[in-house]
Amino acid sequence: MAPFDGLPFNSLSAQNSMVRLRECQASSSKNIFFIEGVRLININIRTARASDIDSIFEVRTSVLENYLSREEMRQLGITESVVADMIEKNLCAWVAAENDKIVGFSMILPDEGCLFAAFVLPEYEGRGIGRRLVFLAEQELFKHHEIAWLETDKNSRAAKFYMQLGWGNKKEINGTDIKLEKHRSV
Repeated sequence: MAPFDGLPFNSLSAQNSMVRLRECQASSSKNIFFIEGVRLININIRTARASDIDSIFEVRTSVLENYLSREEMRQLGITESVVADMIEKNLCAWVAAENDKIVGFSMILPDEGCLFAAFVLPEYEGRGIGRRLVFLAEQELFKHHEIAWLETDKNSRAAKFYMQLGWGNKKEINGTDIKLEKHRSV
């Protein structure tokens, strides 16, 4: 039996010199397997835990676009304790990990219907990780809301990424940001 026999097959496609082999679901986690050169990369996507907070903040402060330092986040009320409290009280965040290293996360504000954050370490971009993290966030939002929304810089790669995922109804918020919406599928 081949090592991947029995895993649900979703796609086989070339992307950025790697091949996505399979995506599989095991209980509450999602795994994404890639071949990069000769190294097999296993990305596990699971519900975030309070113990992931430091890694989530490391991912958030590593990004090249929409960068905020920990101090800038604190000034906005986004602190480690606030995020840990949210994670402990609600199903609101997911992480992508290679082995024990958190390489991406997504987070929602469930009561508001908002996709609050989706970030991936720059060296892990282009592998479908962000897409999977956003999909999980959308699934949870659409359990409770007909319309989900997010805000992002109108000239960012993120804005293009979300629009490729079906987010639209673009509204200018100010000179730099836009609000996007996505409707629950029937």
